[in-house]
Amino acid sequence: MNPQEYIQLQLKELENFNPREITTENLHEEIFRLLMSKKFRKYSAKPELVEHIKNAIKINIKENKPINLVFPHGAYKLWRLEEAPFPDWAELFTVMYYIKWLKPICEIYTPGVRLEFYVDDIILPKINNISLEDVELYISEYQKILDFLKQYRLQNFAVEITRFKDWFPKEEIFEQALQKNIEKLSLTNPIFTDKQLKAVELNAQPTLEQLKDPIWREKIRLIHDAYINLKRERGYYFQPDKIAIFSQQLSSGMFLAVGTTKTSIAKFWVGAGILERRGENYIEHIFSPKQLASKKFTLEAVSIKGLDSKNFKTIRVL
Repeated sequence: MNPQEYIQLQLKELENFNPREITTENLHEEIFRLLMSKKFRKYSAKPELVEHIKNAIKINIKENKPINLVFPHGAYKLWRLEEAPFPDWAELFTVMYYIKWLKPICEIYTPGVRLEFYVDDIILPKINNISLEDVELYISEYQKILDFLKQYRLQNFAVEITRFKDWFPKEEIFEQALQKNIEKLSLTNPIFTDKQLKAVELNAQPTLEQLKDPIWREKIRLIHDAYINLKRERGYYFQPDKIAIFSQQLSSGMFLAVGTTKTSIAKFWVGAGILERRGENYIEHIFSPKQLASKKFTLEAVSIKGLDSKNFKTIRVL
């Protein structure tokens, strides 16, 4: 089996529909069991998160609405990757993985699932020096991937993109709100860890002028954290009827950590999708720039109708 045949087989398997009848009194427990499946979940969930998930399921069932999940992420491809600024196999593999995870819920619950990607867009020029043109390009191409996968997922499985930018009717209003949070955070004299500053180094593409400043990383981190506080003020994904998910465990403990593939917890927008050959089969991974640099790959041609971006013409195979 070559990589193209493997990917097409994985796509075809998403179409499988195996409906099951679940009694009303058992529906909540079964949806909870499917969401918490250890086959997909990468970390344990603290009691507060478990309670929140159970309550969110109850609310959605009571209101006859889809099970509501939201995943926040950056609307960009890491500039260190040759795939930038376009999405690549990492985005495709991640959404396929989530469809596999959530499809069983759609098979037992008629309203199905709503998976929402809540993207950071308007902040990126300030913290990563990514142009708004590249942000728009990434979101447009990401939407094409979601549209492509629509033919393979069940009708009661909705996948949507929501932009943080849409909270603000004018950019000036965002600028004012962000500046207010920067000033508020500055008064606390925050001290950033080495890990936090290394994250800045990974994501930001500093200008020559910034590099002359010995605390350029701290300045960017301050803006980043002020922005996070601004997002928290909106409280968009911390709602009673929403279940927040992420690839990794976060400090709040209120995100269900499910990784991005069976083997990966790497964030798909800062990594590249690759295939590892396992005998006659393959397994999907998402590799960071460091992992990519440490391995030797073959580059194999792929041609799948509907995946027209340059990043889907070939795939790295380990």
